[in-house]
Amino acid sequence: MGALRTMRTGIKQRLCFIIAASVLTGIIAPSGVSSASAGPLLAAKKVSPSAKNNTRAKSSASTQRLGIPAASAATVPDRALRLQTFIDGGVAQVGRTTLYDPAYVALAYPGGDVPMVRGVCTDVIIRAYRAIGFDLQVAVYQDMRRAFSAYPSSGRSVPDPNIDHRRVKNLLVFFTRAGAAAPKSLDAADYLPGDVVMWDVSGLAHTGIVVSSAAPGTDRHMIVHNIGDGAQIEDILFAFPITGHFRYLPATSTTA
Repeated sequence: MGALRTMRTGIKQRLCFIIAASVLTGIIAPSGVSSASAGPLLAAKKVSPSAKNNTRAKSSASTQRLGIPAASAATVPDRALRLQTFIDGGVAQVGRTTLYDPAYVALAYPGGDVPMVRGVCTDVIIRAYRAIGFDLQVAVYQDMRRAFSAYPSSGRSVPDPNIDHRRVKNLLVFFTRAGAAAPKSLDAADYLPGDVVMWDVSGLAHTGIVVSSAAPGTDRHMIVHNIGDGAQIEDILFAFPITGHFRYLPATSTTA
């Protein structure tokens, strides 16, 4: 318990700087909506997950479905290889993505990304999926065009491919609509390598990927995530309340 308490304290200390830096640069407007007119990229800021820019998803979102089905072993013969490639795509960011930077950036579409050295928690997820040929930027944008009202209010009337896929609460809606939800339990056995998990970290949304390695002396898998110090592998599965647990391995690549 002492180690877990220390982990929580360290992360919360990162969050204090995160919020201040985000508001200072205009990333978080007073309403909590991301500002498209945000200033230049933060050079080395430690900031909380990008989901802080989101509002509560509409309750009807969970009943709506995507046109892209969740993958299964039957539809993806090489599922094991794709799963490992996805996990490796997350782990490979450790040591390469060393900064947390939530600034709004105009991205190419499709395949847009900020420089690998920087990013937010959702970029870990986005880059891992791109390792298997699946582009969340395209998938989220296309689904928001189909069902914009299913997603959290952003103060806009149309989706924005520059930022929407980089918001945790949008990904929560996307994965839910894809039929990929898994149990949000406190049993470590329910969380498998490749699962995407989301948390409420002191009121801010966060996300990461379950990796194959377990925390020393436990059967609890570690998480690759970025919550202020760049991509890291840490034992945070049960450090904070879990708000989402998803098992999503798409069978097809995305096209714009």
